[in-house]
Amino acid sequence: MNRIPRCMSTQHPDNATTPFFSTSPVLAGEDEIKEAFYAYSHLGCDEQMWDAEGKEIDTYVVKKLLSFYPEYFHQQVLGEDLRLTLRVPNPTVETTEAKVLLETLESIPRSYDAARLFYNRDVAPIFEVILPMTTSSRCIDRIYCYYADHIIGRQNARFGTDDITIAEWIGEFRPERIQVIPLFEDVPAMLSAADIVEEYLHGKDIADQRVFLARSDTAMNYGLIAAALANKIALARLDELSARSGVQIHPMLGMGSVPFRGGLSPVTAERVGQEYPSVVTFSVQSAFKYDYPAPEVKAACEHLKARTIGAATPVDVEYALQVMERYSEAYRSRIVELAPQINRMAKYVPPRRARKLHIGLFGYSRELGDVTLPRAISFTCSLYSLGLPPELIGFETLTPRDLAFIHETYPSFESKISEALAYTDFDSPLMTQELRDALDRAGFSYTPDTAHLEIVRKIRSALAEEQTGQLSDLVSRAAVLRRFLG
Repeated sequence: MNRIPRCMSTQHPDNATTPFFSTSPVLAGEDEIKEAFYAYSHLGCDEQMWDAEGKEIDTYVVKKLLSFYPEYFHQQVLGEDLRLTLRVPNPTVETTEAKVLLETLESIPRSYDAARLFYNRDVAPIFEVILPMTTSSRCIDRIYCYYADHIIGRQNARFGTDDITIAEWIGEFRPERIQVIPLFEDVPAMLSAADIVEEYLHGKDIADQRVFLARSDTAMNYGLIAAALANKIALARLDELSARSGVQIHPMLGMGSVPFRGGLSPVTAERVGQEYPSVVTFSVQSAFKYDYPAPEVKAACEHLKARTIGAATPVDVEYALQVMERYSEAYRSRIVELAPQINRMAKYVPPRRARKLHIGLFGYSRELGDVTLPRAISFTCSLYSLGLPPELIGFETLTPRDLAFIHETYPSFESKISEALAYTDFDSPLMTQELRDALDRAGFSYTPDTAHLEIVRKIRSALAEEQTGQLSDLVSRAAVLRRFLG
């Protein structure tokens, strides 16, 4: 495998600011082609995730990049110097999107042909796909085998006993195989990630394997602390798998700028890199790219690309699981109580990407027990807009021993809470007295953002008086102050 990328630009719609090249606040179509080029050429990202999950995908992305920006891509070879990685639907979960997977896989040999014509040599511009919501080795293996057996394998079939093969008719199909990157998104799957990957690797001639750990949905469904500890446990176990299997495991971590969804921004890049020493690739999401000056973004990407990769942080798994269970139970119980307010507020979160609705026929909704929630970015934005950042929910359940353990295992926790407290309205009706008391006892240092607080109170007043016409604008203004939507 070629050099593993360090900074993967993604299409997560968490930006408060519209990028200069976009024709609309809602990125779509050709603007996403421009975005990929901008991420490569100006921001220093060495990978672009191309998302086919939940949105209309442009399967001609390789042809367009090479034809729109030929000078750049003659110097920076797509598939060698730079990576383009497809995120595909998971047919096991997203049944209505299942056939989009086949369409996306079919585009890989066509992209290969476009690159071979452009470079006048054999180059595979796409040879990896990301499988979201992975829960078993079979989920990964089916995609690996489908591509090898039904896309590549069929080229040798003949039309008849005396006729030509498909490859002789329309040309060879390449690359001969693809790598499948499992993306683990909930706590049970993340805790089993190493076992699932080991089972998938068994019997395959694979020397390098990338493994993607999510943070957004994990935090939304289990809380900030449980998500972080699940990441830490999974990373430690993946290290152990690499040592015993001889396969080089290259962890990837999906993090947004908001502390709740990981807290990776140009300001925190060095700290995050130190906290997750074994992570090779970090996601560079939209708020990271567009809510900070471009020179700061590029400098942060260069730092992440230059850092030395080390061993994962050891974790006391037994105690971590105890903390996660108690904390997640309290967090989930409180989210069920808050769900009506969250869902009401989410209607006024401005969209940033052209995505299909994840309800009913068009996809899937996020469910917590019997409660349906918006997607993670809208969920997070809604709570910030109401004055109760989700980082704080469940904090009151933590004992002094828990806090000491978290401080040691998850050193950036205190700074994340302090960052969230700057945007907290302690007079919000969503804030409980028990949580106020716990935060007072902890004595975090922070400086309230009074301008943000004023907007949050206007939002709550507008909701109470059903003066909803200005709500999306107020939500956007608050997001610009935070430098992230959600």
